[in-house]
Amino acid sequence: MLRVRPIQFTSDVAGWKHLLGALGLVCVGDHGDWVEFDAGSGRVALHSTSADSPDDGTTVFGVEVGDLAEFARRTVADGTRAELVDADHGQAVRVTAEDGFTFLADKASSRTTSPDADPGLAVVGTWLTPDVPGAARELGNIGARPRRASPDFADFSTKNGGILLVLESPETAAGGLAFEYDGDLAAVEARLAAAGLKAARAGSVLSVAGPRGGTISVTQGR
Repeated sequence: MLRVRPIQFTSDVAGWKHLLGALGLVCVGDHGDWVEFDAGSGRVALHSTSADSPDDGTTVFGVEVGDLAEFARRTVADGTRAELVDADHGQAVRVTAEDGFTFLADKASSRTTSPDADPGLAVVGTWLTPDVPGAARELGNIGARPRRASPDFADFSTKNGGILLVLESPETAAGGLAFEYDGDLAAVEARLAAAGLKAARAGSVLSVAGPRGGTISVTQGR
């Protein structure tokens, strides 16, 4: 099992709940400081933090898997560093790429996706790196499936939902929360407007301001 599940740290959980619901995601678990939302493909977690925290507004690249030990074994066998670790929230697998990028694979709380989520909406996890081919190899080693590639980007589908995207960048980091929509962006735009959220359309990309700053993009599916 492999599912995209970035974590959005925020001091405005209510604002993010409102935005994600308007985009077409559905809340599948609310534990106060940890809230999970399903898209039609992939999942997003909100992690509450204080307004003065350096984490406020940051997005953490992450995935969910079924069996942690088996995921680590297969990833190592395919040539990428992976180790079982005790994270703050429990056991996970830390994946370390050659460019220095690290991320956690957590055990999935469920394998199912809410039928109430917009089936056309997919969560996109973004990895920024100066070494696109290298990062692409690492994602293949964790079980992601190549879709397209060029010298400055590569993207992948995953077996259990969501898209992983590698973009060329001078520095290695996680990109902000983003989505891909397999349908008419006008439908998403209308939902946002009905929720009192203004979106800007530029060709195949719809952008909406995030709570407390930043921009969330929804790209027309390719």
